[in-house]
Amino acid sequence: MGGFFGTVSRKDCKYDVFFGTDYHSHLGTRRGGMAFYDEKKGFQRQIHNIENTPFRTKFESDLTKFCGHAGIGCISDTDPQPLLVRSHLGMFAIATVGLINNAETLVADTFSGPGHQFMAMSSGKVNTTELTAALINQKDDLVEGIRHAQEVIDGSCTILLLTKDGLIAARDRLGRLPMLVGQNLEGCCVSFESFAYHKLGYQDCYELGPGEIVKITPDGVERLSAPGDKMKICAFLWTYYGYPNSNYEGRNVEVMRVRNGEVMARNELANGTMPDVDYVAGVPDSGIPHAIGYANQSHKPFARPFVKYTPTWPRSFMPEDQNVRNQVAKMKQIPVPELIQDKKLLFVDDSIVRGTQLRETVEFLYESGAKEVHMRSACPPIMYGCKYLNFSSSNSDLELLARRTIQKLEGMEGQKHVAEYSDSSTERGKCLLKTICEDMGFDSLGYQSLDGLLEAIGLDRDKVCTYCWSGEE
Repeated sequence: MGGFFGTVSRKDCKYDVFFGTDYHSHLGTRRGGMAFYDEKKGFQRQIHNIENTPFRTKFESDLTKFCGHAGIGCISDTDPQPLLVRSHLGMFAIATVGLINNAETLVADTFSGPGHQFMAMSSGKVNTTELTAALINQKDDLVEGIRHAQEVIDGSCTILLLTKDGLIAARDRLGRLPMLVGQNLEGCCVSFESFAYHKLGYQDCYELGPGEIVKITPDGVERLSAPGDKMKICAFLWTYYGYPNSNYEGRNVEVMRVRNGEVMARNELANGTMPDVDYVAGVPDSGIPHAIGYANQSHKPFARPFVKYTPTWPRSFMPEDQNVRNQVAKMKQIPVPELIQDKKLLFVDDSIVRGTQLRETVEFLYESGAKEVHMRSACPPIMYGCKYLNFSSSNSDLELLARRTIQKLEGMEGQKHVAEYSDSSTERGKCLLKTICEDMGFDSLGYQSLDGLLEAIGLDRDKVCTYCWSGEE
């Protein structure tokens, strides 16, 4: 994934961009960057590796070198950015968030002739932000170029440009990710997360529609290209990677998660599948509000049998050695023995993707003395790797726990019945739950239904992307 923040102001905006970008650190762990424009100094830019050091720490020493009334910042799990681009359209900085599935095809088909080149990254692949800039530069103006990029990209691409005249923001064609504008007395900002600008004194001003392109100046927002009629915003914004106090399409993340847990518990009570447990708990951190809702609805006590220790083991710390990574994962989990020993526990996690960390968590709980461990997923079984964003993307769908289990049960024949396996009321669905329980060591397992998840979000289901669960585009 990734996140972005941009500001255009009547005053120097470097601190707003710095803090606003830092508030997107939960969305990426690999690269961070900022770019500014000043009438005297021109464009300035810096990019740092943030894999083992937080964004804030990396960029604090750079702040004295930056100045400008307009700037953008980006946190990325993929390419180094923002990039500075000089072309017939002028000088600009660009940051993107999304996934370009046809990047190699676009390079081969569109830029294979003489006079075209791209800087190859260490993997040999092209920086997708550089590719997006090249697509934009094929046209006669920035707006036409952005529209062109949105049309030819297979996947999604949200674009933020810094020019001499202000910011140009473009939400991806089907609005899979949010893009919000805040305003204060000095100017405007644009952000992935709304809370990032609330903390900086900006008020909600505007939320871009799918594919919409706007120009942002200190005075406000000017529409450059109208939004499309169709939206497919990612449901995982609410269940997992959105921050608790953020709002997308008017729906708050924390409120949705609590409601989601309530819906799960309500349905379990109605179906008679709720186990007798001592405590309901959430897998930290994003599983906690789902668990609070579940506990409230089921009238089971909520507790925190273990916590994550992050001061010295931040999320961005990712050692290359797999053995060390496994040890770090264990070091983060700090038990509360009084809430585990001889207790029957029900945990709610935001999702179950590959199952690797969950298996370790269950082993850790039993090693700490738990009598029973019941697991609930706050979303349906993930059956398809995401092809629109970098969330839950896989080399193969068979890397996903649910699909791997189907393969174990029926081989390729079972892959023809994915929809049936996704429904826990069917025989295949019940078999999936039973097999995962046996393999992972749960005493019981339950998944939120797709209908229940959409009820909790509260948007028209046609406006929400559920591809990773349903396979429907």
